[in-house]
Amino acid sequence: MTGLSPYRESDRSDIAAFVARARRADDAGVLRLHERDDARVGLWVRTGFDVLATRSVFGTVTPNDVVADANAMATSLAAGDDVINIGALPTIAWQGALPGSAGFVHVDDVPAREVIGLARRGADVARDESGPMGMVPSLLDQKVLSVSGADEAVDVSMRAVFALTSMGFVRDSAGREITGDSPLEAISPDEPVRVRASAAWLRLDARFGSVFQRRNVLNLNVG
Repeated sequence: MTGLSPYRESDRSDIAAFVARARRADDAGVLRLHERDDARVGLWVRTGFDVLATRSVFGTVTPNDVVADANAMATSLAAGDDVINIGALPTIAWQGALPGSAGFVHVDDVPAREVIGLARRGADVARDESGPMGMVPSLLDQKVLSVSGADEAVDVSMRAVFALTSMGFVRDSAGREITGDSPLEAISPDEPVRVRASAAWLRLDARFGSVFQRRNVLNLNVG
């Protein structure tokens, strides 16, 4: 049967949280669902920062690599359907390939507190400097972290930081969502954001999801 079948109720809750965030991140409501070899389904969305966001859940999806309608999924989740309706978007609604799982090296870990702090400072600047067209590209493209290790040196842009935090992938030590009022001390000092890199992609991994940004091309419509 066509659709997404989560294994457990906790997986259904994770899907619902991701879909809710994805609908805010992408006005078109386009998701990509990809069944992996480890009994998980990867859920993918294009954020408004030219960065891909993803998390995985235990389950199956038919077809096993499909473009899905976030709005249809939200309606199906609200109805409590056992098999979540994925809608009927054309394949062309998602252009470009997903990042491969191989070829990434672990560069270093950054404290999650530091990442949230960077996002908050960036949001303050955005409020002061953004115009009618939204955030200025120079703010989004600003390199806010330089990380080195494993014979790699990578710069992390504000785009990646905003994408990670806007998807709610960093939580406090009790698993609660980080809001603008959440004290940084509520995040465990040992909570990491892992920085990985391949020849083509920069990847930030938090406990509840990951974001991917091309290292040499910001426009994700380039295949």
